[in-house]
Amino acid sequence: MGKVQANVSIPADPEKVWSIISAPGTYDQWMTIHTKWKTDVPAAWETGVSADEVVTMLGMANTISWTATSVEPGSSLTISGTGMAGVKSTFSLSVASDGNGGTNATIDAEFEGSMVVGALGKAVEKDAQANLDASLEKLAGLVA
Repeated sequence: MGKVQANVSIPADPEKVWSIISAPGTYDQWMTIHTKWKTDVPAAWETGVSADEVVTMLGMANTISWTATSVEPGSSLTISGTGMAGVKSTFSLSVASDGNGGTNATIDAEFEGSMVVGALGKAVEKDAQANLDASLEKLAGLVA
């Protein structure tokens, strides 16, 4: 299993940042692994809402069938999904006030399955870390 975490401080209020990360329709503007949606895009993630997304990592496209498993409006959401070859992914996105009018945004990601072990698992972690760091930087630029 691979696990990565990315964080960024954003000089914008948490509500503004939340409005972007909780709206899947914005992912093409900031989420670097996002390629396209294969199903209707939900207006916002709510517990039980599902959507199919094509993501690209390590130069390979994979369709993930996501379901929002937990949503705490204004603060956090978790989506879990399964892609090709049974690869399971969980992304947890959260925002919190930094106490100075800005936001600390975090993405935790986990990948598991028979394809995500050994050297390939390490490569997935490295690529995921780079992509999530870049995604949060793009998010910061989008809301600043």
